[in-house]
Amino acid sequence: MARVVRVALVAGEASGDLLGGHLIAALKSRLPDAVFFGIGGPAMEAQGFDAWWPMDALSVMGFVDALKNAREITGIRRQLKKRLLELKPDVFIGIDAPDFNLALEADLKRAGVRTIHYVSPSIWAWRGGRIKKIGRAVSRVLALFPMEPPLYEKAGIPVTYVGHPFADQIPLETDRRAVREKLALPRDLPVFALLPGSRRGELEKMAATFVQTARVIREKHLPNAQFVVPLTTRETRLQFEAAIYACGASDIPFRLLFGHARDALGAADVSLVASGTATLEAALIKRPMVITYKMAGLNYWLGKRLVYLPYVGLPNVLAGRFVVPEILQDQATPDNLAEALVKLYEDKDNAAAVAETFTDIHLQLRQNTAEKAADAVLACLN
Repeated sequence: MARVVRVALVAGEASGDLLGGHLIAALKSRLPDAVFFGIGGPAMEAQGFDAWWPMDALSVMGFVDALKNAREITGIRRQLKKRLLELKPDVFIGIDAPDFNLALEADLKRAGVRTIHYVSPSIWAWRGGRIKKIGRAVSRVLALFPMEPPLYEKAGIPVTYVGHPFADQIPLETDRRAVREKLALPRDLPVFALLPGSRRGELEKMAATFVQTARVIREKHLPNAQFVVPLTTRETRLQFEAAIYACGASDIPFRLLFGHARDALGAADVSLVASGTATLEAALIKRPMVITYKMAGLNYWLGKRLVYLPYVGLPNVLAGRFVVPEILQDQATPDNLAEALVKLYEDKDNAAAVAETFTDIHLQLRQNTAEKAADAVLACLN
């Protein structure tokens, strides 16, 4: 009988969990008897993944939160390393979470375990010196973005460009009218999608600002504007509802959704999006957006001194220029955000140019990601 292939994976947040779920599904179609285990979330568990620890244990925001949770996270990594060194899986796949995964990958690689890091750390944006550490830790990198492979090839690190699964899932065109009909939204009124983040820490920093921005838009600019707010969990929905109540904004027409971020973006004329993976979804749906973010002051101060690029949002990074505005930290006031959103709403020529740029990005990223990633994993196993 053939030996069962054992695949260990670690995903630290929702975006990594989705990547892991797609990858496991693709691998199972080639290796139906393989077993998958480690740290992951619901998308991976839906594919039969055995989660030894909940993914939430690794989900922290910024330097300060990482320091607060360092003891717990270090303990998990120590226990996980011990267990994996005893088990010796055929391959270990660290999905993003580089601060957790790279050290673990280095230890496993030294012990003879093949290691793959799925999602390149943002060495093109900051801390480029990490590429040496990555080279010592991994057998191969699976890169999501086209500007990443040349950096690894130059350093002699095996790399495979796999594109981004969102580009495979999202159609090249999204019919705004059809999505509005699906969500029972007015056909001809201004609709803004508000995406304040997927984590509780993000909502703590930004929910009130998003609510107040909607108020400014209604009171100063577009009195008939509608707002669609997709929220990922019951906890984040409760946080946003609390912000509505605290801001005295119960009269504003917020349409809160459980999930359905792509529907919200597809229905919208313009979106306000917290910097992160959601900005890529907005770009692939070809809608103008304002990218914003707020974090603890120390996190922002430290991060600002480490970055190489003038922009932080993925759409601008991929385009290599400011395609959409970024309004961050202290500049992210309700008045500033509202003014920028209304300006984008009114500029139809700009919306068409933005859609054209985002279509180019979509085509570059559409690579049948899960299958390419599975091919690279199988090549590593062989």
